[in-house]
Amino acid sequence: MSEVNPLQRPATRAARLSAVEEALLKYVITSQSQLSQILADEDIEVTQATLSRDLDELGAVKTRLADGTVAYTIGGRQQNPAPHAGGKGEQQMSRVLSGLVTSVASASNLIVVHTPSGAAQYVASVIDKQPLDGVLGTIAGDDTVMVICADEAMASARSKWLLDIASKTTSEQ
Repeated sequence: MSEVNPLQRPATRAARLSAVEEALLKYVITSQSQLSQILADEDIEVTQATLSRDLDELGAVKTRLADGTVAYTIGGRQQNPAPHAGGKGEQQMSRVLSGLVTSVASASNLIVVHTPSGAAQYVASVIDKQPLDGVLGTIAGDDTVMVICADEAMASARSKWLLDIASKTTSEQ
């Protein structure tokens, strides 16, 4: 489960909650000890009592998944499939992005996404909610989103991927 993660988090409650939420969306978590280990891999040490409070605050509940596994989910949302798997997360992104993305370009480790006026923050939020390997985060203005990637190769690949997602029509899904 250990991945190279350039993301560094401050030692704050908000950062810890964000890490817990991200882990629950990215992995199938069946126990608090498994979640604790994932957080420890990110240099976030947490007690079992604190983890219990965090899970409660996030509204995480144990749910039986389609394959029969009982795992933590947040608000009924299961973990997202890998973005290239053509799963539900990608379909949801496509529905949103196909109507809002007007252009995509990459430069160095950055991707610039243009949208109609007023839509950039929503598009950035949709991208941020997906646990995308190699994407560190987004910055949104009024009609432009900047996606920051780990390196130039990842920016190029994610740029093409975002363009493909935005180009899909509902009849293709």
